[in-house]
Parts: sequence; C-alpha cells; structure tokens
Amino acid sequence: MNNLVKSEDLNAMIRKLEATWYGPEIERAASMYSGPELLEVAMNRHIVETNRIAIQITPFSRKAAIQAYLSKWDIYNIELILSSKAIGRTITETEPFLVSSRNFPAGITAGNISHDEMKIILAQPTFEGVVNQLVKYRYGVILIQHLDTYQKTGNLSPMIADLMEFYYTNLLDMLKFYQGDEGTIRDLVRMQMDKKNLLTAMKGKESNLDKEIVKKHLIPGGNISVDEIADLYGTNTAVELSNRVDEILKMGDLLEYYKNSGSLIDFEVALDKYINIKFVRKLKNIALSIGSIFYFILRAENEWDNVKRIAYGKRYGFSEDRINSMLIHEA
Repeated sequence: MNNLVKSEDLNAMIRKLEATWYGPEIERAASMYSGPELLEVAMNRHIVETNRIAIQITPFSRKAAIQAYLSKWDIYNIELILSSKAIGRTITETEPFLVSSRNFPAGITAGNISHDEMKIILAQPTFEGVVNQLVKYRYGVILIQHLDTYQKTGNLSPMIADLMEFYYTNLLDMLKFYQGDEGTIRDLVRMQMDKKNLLTAMKGKESNLDKEIVKKHLIPGGNISVDEIADLYGTNTAVELSNRVDEILKMGDLLEYYKNSGSLIDFEVALDKYINIKFVRKLKNIALSIGSIFYFILRAENEWDNVKRIAYGKRYGFSEDRINSMLIHEA
C-alpha cells in the first residue's frame, strides 16, 4: 500500500498493481479499458473472485449466512443500474462501475441474480423496464411498491432505503446463533447499520433536510436506535452532530481529520477505522469458524476500498499524507 501511495500518478499505480494478485484482471481488462476505468473494472472483477473463494470454503451449513452478506453486491449493482437509468446513462457508461466477473456485468456469484440475467436487466431501455425485470426476484417486489412514487417525483431514495433495510434484516436473520460464534459478526453488522444511518444523518444535516424526511431513510435494528439518531439530528450543525456521535461511540482521535476538513469523506473513513478496530480485528483471533471467513471477506473489502481511495487521491492530486489518512490499515 505504501508503494502504491508513492506512485507518481494513476497509470504508475496501475503498473505496480500488475505485479500483485490484481494483475490477471488488469491484463484481461486492458484490451477494453484504460486509466481509471481499467482500474475500476479490474478491482470489481477481483472482488468477485475473492468472494467466490469465500463461498467455496464455507461449510454447507453456513453458506446461507455468507450468501446473505454477499448479496450486498446485488443491491450495489441494482442501485447503480437504477441510478444510471434515472439520469439516462447508457450501458457502456454504467458497466465499468458494476461489480462484475470477466466481461459480464454481474450480480455476485453468491447473489440471486445470474450473470446472464443481469445482462438482460442492463439492456432494459427504461427505468420501469428494469424494475419489472426484477419482479421475479425478491428485490423487485420491494422496488415495485415505490414505482408510482418514483414516476411522480423522480425520487429513488425510498426504493434504496427499503432495499437496504431488507438486506440487513435478512442478514441478521441468517446470522442467528448456530455454533455460538456469531456474536461478534452480528455486532459488526449492527455497527455497519449505524454507519449507514449516521452518514444519512450527516448528509441530511449538511443539506438542511427536515428531521422527518431523514428519519424515513434510517434503517432500524442497529446498535443506535432510529429514535436516538433522530434525537442526535436535533443538533444545529453537522460538526455538533459528529461531536454527539463521538460521545456515544468514544472514537478517540479518529475524528480529528473530519474536524479539520469538514468533509464527509473523513467522517466515513473514521467510522470505517472504528469498525476495523472494534470488530474486524476481533475476528482475526477467533477460533476457526465462520468468523474466520468473514475476516477474510472484510479484509479483502478494506483492501478494495484502500486501492480505490489511493486511485482517487492520485486523480485529484492529494498529498501522500492526505491519502494515507484515508486508508484502513491492519494492526
């Protein structure tokens, strides 16, 4: 990672990555893409391969839990496709940003949507066509309930909020105690829900949205209740809100960069670091179990985030110190 941060520019960074386990995907994608798109495609294809490894090594009795977690990539892709359709983006413009396998836009191997079906969904000419195509899946049943609202207002957020609530509810259900080693993972998932809610609150505060509007987009079931977050939202500014969050989570110096920059990027990075310190590291030391598999997946996701953050830093001319401040490092 330090070597990547020291790269002269994005292309030099990609050349260095060719010598790592991302090399094969970079080589395969290089015939169709270059620059930022090449890195995006290679990274997204690689995370599919990483997750495939996780599924293959998971005992049959625990596959449902891992599949429930990895279905986040189905939702990631659906959200991207819906957003792209809403603003009139073409398939060519959208495809590089999907988490995909080889040349196929794809839901994750562990998800409910096959590669071929995702191609059909992408090919739908309209937003409504995408939703109708998804009706055969449980995601579509959720989306179609909000189709009339979207057609009247152009607002995607109720659809996305319900998709995320379904995802986390289903994941926690799949992580019910089976061997007694799921406690840390359940706590981690709830903290991920808190992160989602806190970012929603911070974005709402920066946009000066009414509390009741923000509350509709909060996901119930986290460690911090929806009512508690709504109460936090009563502060005057985003900085005051972050101070209240710090009082609850006791984040130490993790919020220092945010306090200096006022950027939500730094607030999100602080939450990611907090999750890594409080939860992910515990999984490293747990006895061989489903926790070990989650540790492998989460470390791969942290690496995926780190490489992308370095790439964005190079594109926008950030200093090495600034880029390093955004990275999640293992102790």
